[in-house]
Amino acid sequence: MTLPAQHTADPVVEQAVARLVSEFGTRLRPQVVGSVVRSSRRDLSGVPVTALPEMVERLARARLQSVG
Repeated sequence: MTLPAQHTADPVVEQAVARLVSEFGTRLRPQVVGSVVRSSRRDLSGVPVTALPEMVERLARARLQSVG
């Protein structure tokens, strides 16, 4: 049995969520942060793998700042 893509472990997403939850956790629920990070990751699917960790976190942070 395979899991749906959004539930597959992705270290880039997991690390960004952990950092951003600590940054935005007082204003936004962890589920919201996770959703924004996963959405950012999907939107950056064409970015080279080596740039993904930084780019995903930057995009998610910018989106979270505009929300919360």
